[in-house]
Amino acid sequence: MTPPSIITVTMNPALDITVDADEVLPTEKIRCRGERYDAGGGGVNVARFARVLGASVSAVFTAGGHTGARLADLVTASGVDSSPVGIRGTTRESFTVNDRGSGTQFRFVLPGPSVDDDEQDRCLDILQRKAASALFVVASGSLPLGAPPDFYQRVASVCAHAGVPLILDTSGGGLTHVTSGVFLLKPSVRELRECSGRTLDTEPEQTLAARELIDNGVAAAVLVSLGAQGSLLVTPSECARFPAIPVVAASGVGAGDAMVAGLTVGLVRGWTLGRSVRYGVAAATAKLQTPGTSVFDRGQVERFFESVPMQSASDVRS
Repeated sequence: MTPPSIITVTMNPALDITVDADEVLPTEKIRCRGERYDAGGGGVNVARFARVLGASVSAVFTAGGHTGARLADLVTASGVDSSPVGIRGTTRESFTVNDRGSGTQFRFVLPGPSVDDDEQDRCLDILQRKAASALFVVASGSLPLGAPPDFYQRVASVCAHAGVPLILDTSGGGLTHVTSGVFLLKPSVRELRECSGRTLDTEPEQTLAARELIDNGVAAAVLVSLGAQGSLLVTPSECARFPAIPVVAASGVGAGDAMVAGLTVGLVRGWTLGRSVRYGVAAATAKLQTPGTSVFDRGQVERFFESVPMQSASDVRS
């Protein structure tokens, strides 16, 4: 059996529940319908989306309790090879309500279980074994309770030892405590502000903050998510902006994970980083048009890919 090209790591996955309601009002009982259940959490989503795009992928994630068992079953049903790591706590749920009357979306995310040192070590052990034969590792999502803020730095060290590039998409302490070893870092502009301690109101300021992370050895490249403004790619030698494709969104859940999946699949195919980011934008756009964290149609991604432009961005060097 051929080893997977992509390994994903998800320390705080979720059973995603999505429902529709006619109207969301305070103190009222909200009658819901059309419920759907998906395996969720950053790296789990990346794995499912990457598989739809034709990549061979394996997901490492924690799983505990009844929700953890159901999540693991859903990952298996999606066709993704998986290595669930049993934990004593119960895997969290996330709950999304689509208010059909106003067209707004409400997202409720639970904190999730505490993961102890032994459970963290087992995740790293599995990653170490799998990373040796992979082309890329993607670590994505928030850190669970109990995990040290530098956990993703430990993941980066495992990847560096295995000689496999790491793509990291996280926030909070999990992001600010990473000091080295990341191939591509994907913060939102808000997360980049947290790293730099500055407001970063302009594109040159955002570019400079991203390049500081590169110059300090944190990452070889930084891809900044700008929401409706698209994304900004910064490397030691170039800076490019990728405008978002205007579409009517059914749900924003999982769009960032779709971007990571698309760009990683592009890199696996041997594409340049710029072309791979364009593919990520196309995947994110297709994801916007699907409900909850359900997967998108690959053909739609390919159609969007043809229309993703790349523009030169304002460049400021320190």
